[in-house]
Amino acid sequence: MIGYLGPQGSYSRLAAETFGKGGGLKEYINFSELFDGLVKGECEYIAVPIENSINGGVLQNIDLMQKTEGIIAVEECAVQIDHRLATLKGADIGGIKRIYSHRQALEQCAEYIARNFPGAELVACTSTTAGAALIKDRTEAGIVGAHVRCEGLELSAENIADFKPNFTRFLLVQRGDASSVKSSEKIFFSATCRHKPGELLDLLILIRGLNMTKIESRPVKGKPGEYRFFIEVEGDVSDGNARRILGEVKKAANSFKILGCY
Repeated sequence: MIGYLGPQGSYSRLAAETFGKGGGLKEYINFSELFDGLVKGECEYIAVPIENSINGGVLQNIDLMQKTEGIIAVEECAVQIDHRLATLKGADIGGIKRIYSHRQALEQCAEYIARNFPGAELVACTSTTAGAALIKDRTEAGIVGAHVRCEGLELSAENIADFKPNFTRFLLVQRGDASSVKSSEKIFFSATCRHKPGELLDLLILIRGLNMTKIESRPVKGKPGEYRFFIEVEGDVSDGNARRILGEVKKAANSFKILGCY
């Protein structure tokens, strides 16, 4: 069974269906409960959005990947994001005064909203479809995926995102660690280094034998001015050279954690 952030019309559900592990799907109301459900054994996997091609990393989930022990990402997929304006049937969009949606959807349509609804109140919701459920009169609208079908609502004919080529990358996460993965094309890990000049450079020099595809920093909680680096490289976790490089990084770093092999 795969857990996902609901409700049913969410992009997370689309990702869960794309991974297609069988055994059914289980809906959760927020990401914290999603991770807890995996740890407690309520589901075998969870589908986790980790990065958007416009907004960048999904920071809450990056932090949850770091915080949660005994889990590992084992697959990835990309879901195309196609945002549509949802209104009650027959509504005049010129009279829209409030727009509901997930925070990232509101951000990804910011220019469209500013241009067409400059005075509208923007209400962030737990998901795009949760926002659509709040639309009660013709002065309200939502932003949902083109795949969503809600009784009584109609969707705009065009994608309203400010940048049309828009994808969210999802990870399929299970209980276990890197030793449970036989092979991979990418390795995702986190590391902290000493707070001294050149320490990050020294750490990066160690991985020069692997192609780095992503690096992102997050503040270390409780340690102002210190950062944890999240790094993705191309590499097979079963390859001796990759294991040697990771071992050198682990030895040089203050802290080190493999988050995914996929």
